[in-house]
Amino acid sequence: MVTIRIRGLTKRFGDSVALRGLDLDIAAGELFFLLGPSGCGKTTLLRSIAGFHLPDEGTIHFDGDEVSHVPPHRRETAMMFQSYALWPHLNVFRNVAFGLEERKVPRAEIRTRVQQALDMVKMGDFAQRKINQLSGGQQQRVALARALVVRPRCLMLDEPLSNLDAKLRIEMRTEIRRICKEFGLTAIYVTHDQKEALSIADRMAILDGGRIVQIGAPEEIYRHPHTATVASFIGETNFIPGLVASPPDTEGNYDIETDLGPFQAHPGDGNWQPRLGDRVLLSIRPECLSLQNARPPINAIAGRLAESTYLGETAHYALKTGAEPDTIHIAELNPRRVIRDRGDETWHATADTQDIVMVPAG
Repeated sequence: MVTIRIRGLTKRFGDSVALRGLDLDIAAGELFFLLGPSGCGKTTLLRSIAGFHLPDEGTIHFDGDEVSHVPPHRRETAMMFQSYALWPHLNVFRNVAFGLEERKVPRAEIRTRVQQALDMVKMGDFAQRKINQLSGGQQQRVALARALVVRPRCLMLDEPLSNLDAKLRIEMRTEIRRICKEFGLTAIYVTHDQKEALSIADRMAILDGGRIVQIGAPEEIYRHPHTATVASFIGETNFIPGLVASPPDTEGNYDIETDLGPFQAHPGDGNWQPRLGDRVLLSIRPECLSLQNARPPINAIAGRLAESTYLGETAHYALKTGAEPDTIHIAELNPRRVIRDRGDETWHATADTQDIVMVPAG
């Protein structure tokens, strides 16, 4: 395992700036995720750490040693790609052994290490199989074994599960976390799949425009987004524009006036202190809202039920407000009733103050 420290990392491709003075620390043995919209810089950052891109500015350190301009093969990292990149004319054993053969490792040691790597990923009985005889999930395991067999200081994964179906993705993401933790690997993982990141990451960074906009544990990012970009990228949310109407109370909650009525909310970023009259956005996750007939004095949204969808474990509702925003989305978990009324009756979507997060409006 290795500790990674990045300072002031900038990478340009012609006139395009992919990374902008980026700072990042990744602890030894950490499973760290990079997320963000397309073009945000997450793959460029991963490939810069691996050594495939050299920085225009800034430094990258592994355990205190600067590796900013060290070639990839001397950084002792391993990369697992979206496409698997397996050799179709070689069997499973030879695919996994390839990196060791290139390093001139003795044959006896190769046999031992390849078998150990295949056993790690539960493919020990498949060493002599051809690649085209394997399922997608099995090929993914072989690709993981090939990355592990060289005993990397850092394992890097670039959208490794995107070609698998939903069931296999769940199985493999659990397997990847198990292996990383069992063998104490530092791992950096790029994905567009939010559920993947939320379910197995130790920490994650959200990138936008070549910068890191927030770093934290999955639950911190989800429950306390610092910006509208983070709130909308990780999960679903309802945004309600408003104005700050009071200083914070003793618990750090602010009164917010909106077109939908009065709310109380807390800043997602504890270091941000909005001022009276500031324009803000309230972020309320659909699962934090519940429907009822009576309207409480605060944190309530009145409207007519426009849509009702029952999915077994959840019921989804769309509430038309006639104000801004026009539609509020609600997700009731483990519903004991399903509201199907689409008439003129007024319903109220309510939320607890602790579930209403305030972020800057722009």
